[in-house]
Amino acid sequence: MLFTENVLVALAGLKANIMRSLLTMLGIIIGIASVIAIMTVGNSITLMVNTEMQNLGANNLQVGVTQKSHDEETTQSGMSFGRGYVRDMTDDDLITNDMLDALKEKYKDDVQYIMITEQVAQSGKVIDGKKNANVSITGYNKDYMDFNDIDLVEGRFFLNRDYENANKVCMVSDKFVERIYDGNNKKAIGQQIEVQAGGKYYYYYIVGVYEYVPSQFSFGVSDNPITDVMLPLSTAKEANHTQNKGYEYFAVVTSINTDNDSFATTLRDFFNVSYYARNDAYEVAVISMASMMDSMNSMIGTIKLALSVIAGISLVVGGIGVMNIMLVSITERTKEIGTRKALGATNNSIRLQFITESVVICTIGGIIGILLGISLGGFAVKLMGYSAVVSIESIVIAVGFSMAIGIFFGYYPANKAAKLNPIDALRYE
Repeated sequence: MLFTENVLVALAGLKANIMRSLLTMLGIIIGIASVIAIMTVGNSITLMVNTEMQNLGANNLQVGVTQKSHDEETTQSGMSFGRGYVRDMTDDDLITNDMLDALKEKYKDDVQYIMITEQVAQSGKVIDGKKNANVSITGYNKDYMDFNDIDLVEGRFFLNRDYENANKVCMVSDKFVERIYDGNNKKAIGQQIEVQAGGKYYYYYIVGVYEYVPSQFSFGVSDNPITDVMLPLSTAKEANHTQNKGYEYFAVVTSINTDNDSFATTLRDFFNVSYYARNDAYEVAVISMASMMDSMNSMIGTIKLALSVIAGISLVVGGIGVMNIMLVSITERTKEIGTRKALGATNNSIRLQFITESVVICTIGGIIGILLGISLGGFAVKLMGYSAVVSIESIVIAVGFSMAIGIFFGYYPANKAAKLNPIDALRYE
């Protein structure tokens, strides 16, 4: 019952001095709001990165040819250096189809798909009279098309003969069709398009229309986004005049029961022992997307923590403000304290009264800060085009931290009030 009375007394005091109470809470409000906003933005970015990495294939292994690492040498001053640049990559350094066939054969239980892409043009434009669409041109192998969840709106996917004969066919997005053919997907099928890119012209026949899905890494909304003109891999290699060349990188989709970290080492050994052992400058590196995702999450978590600690400094400032106002309040209410003591109030009850007031101030400030932080974080995330993810854990911690600040910074003034001599307090003017 005493605690309830103390809370009611504290609320009455806050109501009697609303402006002073709000100014006292300001540091707490700003600190809590900053921490919650940072956590909301950080959680939303983490979710976005994880979702995008999953879409890219979080369980995939990225395999690529890279320059060999060499033993470092050390100068007298202690600076270390390696051999650095050796020579340009040649066709003989690339991964061949024979190597990929051998890989599939040897690890057929672990390798589900080998996905290969080749970009023809990163940025180009299709113009039809007054209509235009921004595009990129990329070739994909059959494994890529089979593995990825591409929603076909109209027409067909590539056929085996398209890959074998390097047919000049393509798939375009429904966004592209909106720009060039007024959204008429049926009309687009069979049409020839001319892509202008890098001073060159490329001609392809549309055989399929797929649903465009914007990347979560893209900011804002464009009515003319860059969408992909998808080609068979062989068609892209013919456009780049690389028909007889191997591959610098590709992705491996492993079976569901395969340990990716272990298999990454197996893949690295397979290429470097069997094919690149005698190569003087290049070797094969394997990167696990899951490990990369863990590293990115760890990095984002560290940044969130650092920013939260910086924002939390204002909580300390706010706590000092609470202590200051409690000392002022005790000075103003010295006679009240003396009267209560004269009527039999114990030191503990006086101490509890003022600690409760301090906790109430900080808790109300914390709740306001939480609401403000969620609003600011949600607004910031919305501006970036992400979905807001509010951490319940951070809210609970924020409320608990607010109460802890109230107790910590309220104890000294409360203890000072509890130790007042009742006679001196009653005579205080």
